[in-house]
Amino acid sequence: MKSWLRINSPHNWLNASLGAGIAKHGFRKWYERELMSGHAHMILCFLATLALMASMEAFSSGTPGEKLTDVGFVLLCGAIGLWSLRRYLFLLTRAEHIANQANCPHCQSYGLLKTTAPATANIQAVSCKRCGHEWDIELG
Repeated sequence: MKSWLRINSPHNWLNASLGAGIAKHGFRKWYERELMSGHAHMILCFLATLALMASMEAFSSGTPGEKLTDVGFVLLCGAIGLWSLRRYLFLLTRAEHIANQANCPHCQSYGLLKTTAPATANIQAVSCKRCGHEWDIELG
């Protein structure tokens, strides 16, 4: 996915990759930050929807120049709303997909992870902090 948010990094700098997040904050904090970021995008989507409705309401009256401006605002608000909804769904789906794999297959402890190797393709190698068992998490 190409994005203007990437700056010399294979990942989005607004949301840490799983490996970087676990190394810096631990799995549970990484997961919490992913959910908070996703919900912030949901709020942006809600605000964009309100602005879209306000722009459509303002379109009913005004000069042709003001109506053209209102059409621009409708398009802008629609684009922001769709982008933020897409990002919200992506972040929540990815966080849940990874969280469903965060139980240690050996001792069943949840979220006590440390990375054992850099991520390759769509796989992150992790090990349990409690028992040391290693397994792979599919990143999606």
